[in-house]
Amino acid sequence: MSHDPAPASARPFRAGSDPRDAAPQYVLPLVVRIERGAPPARTDALQTAARAVLVLLSDERAHGDGEWAEAVRNWEDARIRKVVRRARGAEWRRAEALPGITLTGKSAEVRVFPPIPLDGWPKDLAKLQVSGTELDDPEPPVAADPAQPVLWLNPDLEMSAGKAMAQAGHGVQLAWWALSGAERTAWREAGFPLAVRTAAPADWPRLTTAGLPLVRDAGYTEIAPGSCTVVADHPALRRPAA
Repeated sequence: MSHDPAPASARPFRAGSDPRDAAPQYVLPLVVRIERGAPPARTDALQTAARAVLVLLSDERAHGDGEWAEAVRNWEDARIRKVVRRARGAEWRRAEALPGITLTGKSAEVRVFPPIPLDGWPKDLAKLQVSGTELDDPEPPVAADPAQPVLWLNPDLEMSAGKAMAQAGHGVQLAWWALSGAERTAWREAGFPLAVRTAAPADWPRLTTAGLPLVRDAGYTEIAPGSCTVVADHPALRRPAA
């Protein structure tokens, strides 16, 4: 059985009756910039989105008496939903004018916003499209560095880039919760290095039984409820060799 170290009140998977469903539902918006003539590479977009989630979770505004803290608490007390939308041109400029944080990768730009009520999207974000986030990698990604955190995607699932970005965000969030304070600080000070890769089919069973944070999707979009989508392989969370 896979191990999910996140608090029971915050796991993304929906399994029957759950007290989280009685709580007000919030969502974490992410917007990826996709210009017609210069779309980002898929893997870079996934990695940039994952880092954006970590940057928001570690931001001082998300803690204590910070201006985003109450929204983050409300979000974590319910479903840790994430929705990825796309923007270009003036749409992107309007999104950047709203409170949030923009992360830039090698080719990707992703802006993450503090959580909002499920039915309370700001006008300039509500207008943005969820569809149209199909992205490709111009070249196959290089092998992941085993010394760095890796978010392994299920090789048996087909997901749009937007869906995979949200799932990668779930994975890093579960890893973040599972780390000690010192381990979180070290990761943040290093700039949140990480990789997102699709696991080899032969490796997937081992990864899902390794005691690492495992994302099970709620099944709201694209894939079946309960599907294992991501394993968050952080070096600090690996079991010592027997």
